[in-house]
Amino acid sequence: MVVGASQLIIPSTKPSRAFGDEGSIITVGVFPDRRRIVTGSADNTVRLWDLKDGVVLREMGGHHNRVQTLAVSRDGGLIASGDWSGELIAWDGDTGESLTRAIKAHSTYIDSAAFSPDGTVLATGSRDGTTKLWSTKTWRLQGKPIHCSAAVTCVRYSPSGGLLAITTDEDIQIRKPERNSRFTYRHKEKGCISKFKAHAAIKGAYNLSLAWTPDGTRLLSGGSLADPTIREWDSSPWKQVGHPWNAHNNQINAITVNTDGTLVASASIDDNVRLWRLSDRQTISVFKHSAAVWCVTFPTDGERLFSAGHDGGVSEWLAADAALLDTPREQASNMVCLL
Repeated sequence: MVVGASQLIIPSTKPSRAFGDEGSIITVGVFPDRRRIVTGSADNTVRLWDLKDGVVLREMGGHHNRVQTLAVSRDGGLIASGDWSGELIAWDGDTGESLTRAIKAHSTYIDSAAFSPDGTVLATGSRDGTTKLWSTKTWRLQGKPIHCSAAVTCVRYSPSGGLLAITTDEDIQIRKPERNSRFTYRHKEKGCISKFKAHAAIKGAYNLSLAWTPDGTRLLSGGSLADPTIREWDSSPWKQVGHPWNAHNNQINAITVNTDGTLVASASIDDNVRLWRLSDRQTISVFKHSAAVWCVTFPTDGERLFSAGHDGGVSEWLAADAALLDTPREQASNMVCLL
C-alpha cells in the first residue's frame, strides 16, 4: 500500500532563498534564535551563517576530513561536529571559537551526534559500531562505550532525554542512557529497552535516519535504497504504526519534525525533500534539488525548511505555505502522482 494515493503534487524547484556556493554540504544545524545556522562540509570546514543576510559569520577550521555530522544544543550555547576520521570538535555557539582540539572520539566515521535536552551530554555514533556519551563540561567520555555490533548511522535523544534511540545497519536500539555506568551495554542487559530490525528486516536494507515527535510518543525511521521508506514506531510497545510511508526512491538521509508535531520533512539521495503531514502520512509538497540531498531541518518557528546536499549551498523553503494546501494542486505536465 502506498500512503497518499489520491494526492497530486507539483515539485517545487525554486527555493524561497538559496545562499552559499561551497562544495557539498553534508549537515546543517539551526540555532533556537532563528538568526543563525551552522553547516558542515566536505571541504573539512564548519561555517556559522547569519540568516538575515545569508553571509558567513565565521569559518571554523580544525577538522582533517569531511565534516559528517553537527549538533546544536537546545539553548544554542554549544556546537559539536564530527568527521570521517572519527574526530570530534566542540565549539562555542555564540562566538564559533573552538572549545576543544580535535578529539579522537572514534576509530572511523562519526555519522551522527546529538545533545541531550539539558545540554550536559553529547552522544556520538560511529561506523566503528559504538555509541559514546561525552560530558559537555569536561569533554571526556562518560562510562564505557555502547557496543552496538554494527555500524551506527544515527543517534537521537527522546524529547525528555530519558531514552536514546540508535540506528545501526542491523537494527534500531532503544536505550536508557546511564551516565555513570561501569558496564558495557548489551541487549538484555540494563540500559537496553528494546531492539528491533526495522528496515533491516528487508533483504539488503539497513537503517539510516531517525526523528522523535515532540511528545515522544512516536519515533520515525528512514531506510536505505532497498527500503527507502519512513516507518513510524509507537514508543510504548515499540511496534510499527500503520503502513510504511512510501514515496522516495532512494535512501533517506535525514528526517526532521516541526515543533508542533504536525509536519515531517525527509531528505533523500533521490534529490528530493518531501514534506509530509504527520496526521495522515500524506506528502503535501516536494522540494527538488539538482543533486542528492544530505540534510534537512526545521527552525523552531516551523515555517521554513533548510536543506543542503551535493549541489552546494543551503536552500530555504516555505514549509508553512505548503502545509496550508489541503486539496490537490492543479494538474500540470511535471506533476508527480503517487499511485
